[in-house]
Amino acid sequence: MKKKNKTIAGSVLKVILGIVLLCILLIAGYVIYMQTQYYRIEDHTALEVENNTASTLKTGETYTAVTYNIGFGAYGPDYSFFMDTGEMKDGTQTQGEYGKAMSKESVEEHTKGAVGELQKLDADFMLLQEVDIDSDRSYHVDQAEELRETFLDYGNVFANNFHSAYLFYPFSDPHGAVQAGLLNFSRYEIASAERRSYPVDNSFITKFTDLDRCFAVMRLPVEGGHELVLINSHMSAYDEGGLIRAQQLELLNSVMEEEYQAGNYVIVGGDFNHALGEAVSEGFASEQKFPAWVSILTQEEIAEGITMLRADNELEVPTCRGADISYKKGVNYTTVVDGFLVSDNIRAKAVNIDTDFAYSDHNPVQLEFELAE
Repeated sequence: MKKKNKTIAGSVLKVILGIVLLCILLIAGYVIYMQTQYYRIEDHTALEVENNTASTLKTGETYTAVTYNIGFGAYGPDYSFFMDTGEMKDGTQTQGEYGKAMSKESVEEHTKGAVGELQKLDADFMLLQEVDIDSDRSYHVDQAEELRETFLDYGNVFANNFHSAYLFYPFSDPHGAVQAGLLNFSRYEIASAERRSYPVDNSFITKFTDLDRCFAVMRLPVEGGHELVLINSHMSAYDEGGLIRAQQLELLNSVMEEEYQAGNYVIVGGDFNHALGEAVSEGFASEQKFPAWVSILTQEEIAEGITMLRADNELEVPTCRGADISYKKGVNYTTVVDGFLVSDNIRAKAVNIDTDFAYSDHNPVQLEFELAE
């Protein structure tokens, strides 16, 4: 009997060891798969301008631009994202739930809603972030194509900044494989465009979960000489302490300063993932503590000749909500991380557009500007 029990115990142990070995092999194989699929797009990559127009910008005319992070169509008010964490003022720890959008229908609904907001604004230029073209997280809804089909009278430029292999996390709702980026629209001729690669965190785990951060640089001729250098930027999130963002800002500053010194007009719009000034960092009512992911960008950190434009209603309408919990006004931490930097040879003003985060975890920001003679 004892011999039989030992035989059974030995068989059970072999099964357990086999399962453990199989798990190790599967994990090792997955890590190898992720590593072999990982790559960064080269800096100074030329971007294609599709459906370009022939209209030329003029000094002394008034133009409008809008920046909007559409959140890959996932972020309705009920949505929270697995990578976002926070803390309530009573000490309760919070973390987002979902790895991908709640359904294909929700992606289509929120994309349509974001498109509707853009149509209402009717801007001359649109700088959009987190636009998916073929991603598991958005059920393979091609948001870029839908936007192109809506705005047929605009030229457009796409810069890929998220191209990942299948991310099998969170296990309950995997984020999956992603192809996404920055989509830009212009009613005026874009002479050329290129993709500039930001420094990123290349640590083992983060490089698989963060984006291949970049900014798109578009050159638009201005009647009489010089160019408008129009930039769409999406800086890193999930960078506690802001070390990577500081390196990214250094690169962006160098580009802005060089172009301004050359006599060009410079506009940078986008999601800076910094609170744009100390006033907005804690300027809105909330039941959450100040989050670790927020760094503050000040005018003193911006290149000479470039102004961090403060929206006229910056303390009335935030542009970003914490996505560690579903949205309820006055409960979530909110701030202003979206907006514009403009060179001093441009007269400009901005306003934050209040959608109450109906279609994204961001609100759009509209810029009205004039190129000085």
